[in-house]
Amino acid sequence: MKTRLLALALLAASSLVGIQAQAQAPEWKKLRIGVEGAYPPFSEIGPDGKLKGFEIELVQAYCAEMKAQCTLVQQDFDGLIPALQSRKVDAIFASVSITEERQKAIAFSKPYYNTPARLIAKAGVKLDPTAAGLKGKKIGVQRGTTHETYAAATFKQSEIVRYGSQDQVFLDLKSGRIDATLMDSPAGDFGFLKKPEGKGFAFSGPAIIDDKVFGVGTGVGMRKADEATLGKKFNAAIDAVQANGTFKKLADKYFDYDIAPRTKQ
Repeated sequence: MKTRLLALALLAASSLVGIQAQAQAPEWKKLRIGVEGAYPPFSEIGPDGKLKGFEIELVQAYCAEMKAQCTLVQQDFDGLIPALQSRKVDAIFASVSITEERQKAIAFSKPYYNTPARLIAKAGVKLDPTAAGLKGKKIGVQRGTTHETYAAATFKQSEIVRYGSQDQVFLDLKSGRIDATLMDSPAGDFGFLKKPEGKGFAFSGPAIIDDKVFGVGTGVGMRKADEATLGKKFNAAIDAVQANGTFKKLADKYFDYDIAPRTKQ
């Protein structure tokens, strides 16, 4: 009888722990999403002071799919991961590439878009994106990005100039204080080349693809402890928005080329 009572007590205790754990697991009905707001056409501040752009519309589609109330929190890019780790935001949605280095600190959803890196320089200037090809050149990069990592590791005979935002890079590029910038191709296209201030500049050299540095695509960043719950929700939303055509509809609105993630990772 004592053995049966002990077994029943253990079973009850186990069930109670399971119920408590389930009750403590977040449902993620409300989310604070960290965004940059200074990386067109993915995210930027419009004339009305409101956030707009491809990623802004896309994350809203994901939130609708997850039936979650999302608050967008603007943050400088290099402060996004610290904001996540200090629990000021619950997830990062700011063109953050999935890399081995970043995966040491945070978790990611599956990729939701993928684009190559390119150099931008004065039109007519042909640059070879190698150490020898950029010898003696000043290359501007946004601090905290994979482009900074790649430039520092690859262009060892160049001076790497780091900036807090890509807009600051463009200002120095236009004024001639740097020779080129390395960045994500759509952001360079829309954020500079297609604007009046980008007149006289163009992509230079071939697209740069390096999965080790640039990762296999862009994903939603989150704390590792939340990967099993929040990550599962985002992955399901990414699949659903891709399947129902919303992703393509939004992508076609901003880009005239395919930015869908590679099917084989």
